[in-house]
Formats: sequence, C-alpha cells, structure tokens
Amino acid sequence: MSTTTDEIIEKLKSITLLEASELVTQLEQTFGVDVSASMGGGFSGVPGEGGGANVEVAEEKTSFNVILQEVPGDKRVAVLKAIRDLTSLGLKEAKEFTTELPKTVKDSVSKDEADAAVEQLQKAGATVKIE
Repeated sequence: MSTTTDEIIEKLKSITLLEASELVTQLEQTFGVDVSASMGGGFSGVPGEGGGANVEVAEEKTSFNVILQEVPGDKRVAVLKAIRDLTSLGLKEAKEFTTELPKTVKDSVSKDEADAAVEQLQKAGATVKIE
C-alpha cells in the first residue's frame, strides 16, 4: 500500500462508530455509491474502505464496563446484595464501594455478562450504565 493509504487506514482505526457512520454517509453522497450494498464483497475505491472501517469499529467493542451510577437509600440493601453477587466483595467492602459513585462494578466483560449485571443491579433498584 502507499503511504497515503496507510495513513488513511490508521486514521480510520481511531474513529468512533458515529464518525465512521458519518464518513460512510459522506462517501456515499460524494461518490454516488451505496456502501451497504458492498459490505459482503467490497468494491474498489475509498468508499469500500469506509465500509470496512465501519465494520472494524463495530467489532472492536467486545468488552464493556458496568458502571453503578446511583443507589437509592431505600434500595441500598438489595443493591449491596447484587454487588456482592457480582463481585468478590464482602459486606463491608460492598458498603464502602457504594460511598462514592459512579463506580465500575464489572470491568472489560462481554456484552452478555454486562447485560446480566445491569439487569441484576436494576432489578435491585440501582441506576446503572454500560460503557
């Protein structure tokens, strides 16, 4: 590959999924092509690279963090039990864990594991998000 192509590829690796989507839209408009039709086999030119970058960015997100945002006072005991189920923390450590929020409960886990943790914490009454 040429130096220019290598630089473009490196830049594409660092963009977010939203930026990749915007790039694909701009490439489609600029070159009058439909990149989604080429996702299976690709086609020559920059638009194919944009489509490839979009897929690559989506594939990069394989690990997720579950972040505890808020614990309502009336749900504290249930949330502490959920935290203890999800981690190896004892009761004292779980209480200390909830003193300064937001805090990561699960770090770099699969999408399924993150979803299960979020469901368990929300069922207990906590406010949670996935990053």
